[in-house]
Amino acid sequence: MSEFVTLTIDGIEVKAPAGSTVLEAAKLAGIHIPTLCFLKGINEIGACRMCVVDVGARSLQAACMYPVSEGLKVVTNSPEIRESRKVTLELILSNHEKKCLSCVRSGNCELQKLARDLNIQEIRFEGEEPDYPVDDLSPSIVRDNNKCVLCRRCVSVCRDVQTVSVIDAVDRGYRTTVASPFNMSLKDTPCVNCGQCITVCPVGALREKSSVERVWEALANKDLYVIAQTAPAVRAALGEEFGLPIGTPVTGKMVSALKKLKFDKVFDTDTAADLTIMEEGTELVNRIKNGGKLPLITSCSPGWIKFCEHNFPDLLDNLSTCKSPQNMFGAMLKSYYAEKMGIDPSKIFVVSVMPCTAKKFEARRPELAATGYPDVDEVITTRELAEMIREAGIDFLNLKDEPFDDPMGEASGAGVIFGVTGGVMEAALRSVPYLLTGKDPDQIDIKAVRGEDGIKTAEVEVAGIRIKAAVAHGLGNARKLLEKVRSGEETYHFIEIMACPGGCVTGGGQPIQPASVRNEIDLRTERAKAIYQEDAASTIRLSHHNPAVQKFYEEYLGEPGGHKAHHLLHTHYTARENYPEN
Repeated sequence: MSEFVTLTIDGIEVKAPAGSTVLEAAKLAGIHIPTLCFLKGINEIGACRMCVVDVGARSLQAACMYPVSEGLKVVTNSPEIRESRKVTLELILSNHEKKCLSCVRSGNCELQKLARDLNIQEIRFEGEEPDYPVDDLSPSIVRDNNKCVLCRRCVSVCRDVQTVSVIDAVDRGYRTTVASPFNMSLKDTPCVNCGQCITVCPVGALREKSSVERVWEALANKDLYVIAQTAPAVRAALGEEFGLPIGTPVTGKMVSALKKLKFDKVFDTDTAADLTIMEEGTELVNRIKNGGKLPLITSCSPGWIKFCEHNFPDLLDNLSTCKSPQNMFGAMLKSYYAEKMGIDPSKIFVVSVMPCTAKKFEARRPELAATGYPDVDEVITTRELAEMIREAGIDFLNLKDEPFDDPMGEASGAGVIFGVTGGVMEAALRSVPYLLTGKDPDQIDIKAVRGEDGIKTAEVEVAGIRIKAAVAHGLGNARKLLEKVRSGEETYHFIEIMACPGGCVTGGGQPIQPASVRNEIDLRTERAKAIYQEDAASTIRLSHHNPAVQKFYEEYLGEPGGHKAHHLLHTHYTARENYPEN
């Protein structure tokens, strides 16, 4: 059987791989077919009917589903096809809340772009005005069915990629909606707040719970000392909000913008990532040496932590007790930094700029308040920071680069790579040799844990100890890995899990790229390049070499894993019911 078939699309002869679709073949020929529900690798169900084409059958067919065949003749542009697409789109629009000017996705809405591309100037159908209640009870995600177009991308990513399955299509025909079981709020479901549903939504039916107004209020409050800390993945994607190519690093401009927003200090969460490695690496060494519970599983991803609490409560003792870098940093800012600078910790307001919607949930965990105050007061996403920059009238592209503030803005390259899948593992394995032997490793770049494979494994020999490690990203992959660990089929010393596919660089709070981009470009790979580029350029690439972290221990914490460090930098987690009775 030939690996390719020859077909004709709009009179153009095309050779396409056998088994591909008409949509894929049309792309090879440079022919554009509009889509709405289609998202490569996630949602390929032909539900919206926007991509219909004429293949000589009795009715028009969905190009995203129709397979190519030898000699197939396809027409993608005819009066009948254009009218079919327009009717379909007008029917969708007739039942859609048309508040475009005030919608969070205005200007970056796939439905809006389709209406423009198909020259929709009026809507010939009068639909029922949608009036669904907005679910805004979750600390992370707002769900607004008044804007939903029933594309089911959110359903697919939640069910098939993340294996969380807290939303699905319910009812039939005209009354179909996307809802949680029993019409619960997302807050009352096993939703892990990862926000992957937001990033795949083509419209504004899903968005993050905005914290912008509260941050503006804090910045205007003269009694507060407002500190921003920024996660590594933010600098790899923020530029996209201002038209820069995907993966453009904008660290200096980001810092400059935050200072123009009048934050009292702008610090680097990567500093706390280095601190995390010292604590987590010490925890790993102690468990290996003293027969502790293995594998040790990382605890930096709050979406993964909640997933574990719901789905793998029997493995909670395997979780590292280390807080995530954002909360370690918050605890240090309200203890060490407050004392050093003579600031009342009750007056310190910590704002985390994160690529992650789950960080909003994490910041509200009651167990993360070691100083008597919440470690982190508010979390804004990369998108929300861009919103604030635009609202303040800051010309981001023409900002001069500025450095992070001292003394909490110094980080190693190991701290930077926390933003990509495998980064926490690689950073830890760079420092574990030192924690075991007092000597630096011969090899800094551990490429076996890099890349986009869903599950990666590596073995590293240190001081005669062979450490077997695994990395999983995306909760579906995490589930596969942990089921093997639970059954005893696989054994490891150390496991890194990130809730979002690709790690934080594609977190739920990152800039939203439309399907037309996501279908052609791997966002994970492009954004990861910015992270690895900064790591490679760093003068310090090992967490234990970070002078700021060394000073934390010398002046305040004592030793890694010591009493004071444990009080401030460690926590605990609790098993959760999936659907608790009220």
